[in-house]
Amino acid sequence: MWMLQWCCGHTRRGRVRNEVIRDRVRVTPIEEKLTQHWLRWFGHVQRRPLVAPVRSGLLKRVDNVKRGRGRPKLTWDEAVKRDLKDWNISKEVALDRSAWRLAISVPEP
Repeated sequence: MWMLQWCCGHTRRGRVRNEVIRDRVRVTPIEEKLTQHWLRWFGHVQRRPLVAPVRSGLLKRVDNVKRGRGRPKLTWDEAVKRDLKDWNISKEVALDRSAWRLAISVPEP
């Protein structure tokens, strides 16, 4: 945000809201771009063959490790499932690359 403020000629002293600067520069919120990036990686993983290390589970965490107290950490799988549910996208769309790119694209404002 600091770089966007600088591009618009504002400083923090001006107390201009982030939403106003994003609208002026026409930038998508970073949360949507991060979600798009995660979903793009998920599509890549889904299209890999079943014997690939990323797909066969060699890179998954070990489940038999004792976890600490408190709220469990959000895993990548859980985050992707939540994003797929929020964006109303099914996993089967990931097998078709062009349809997947259209489904996860974030339009620029």
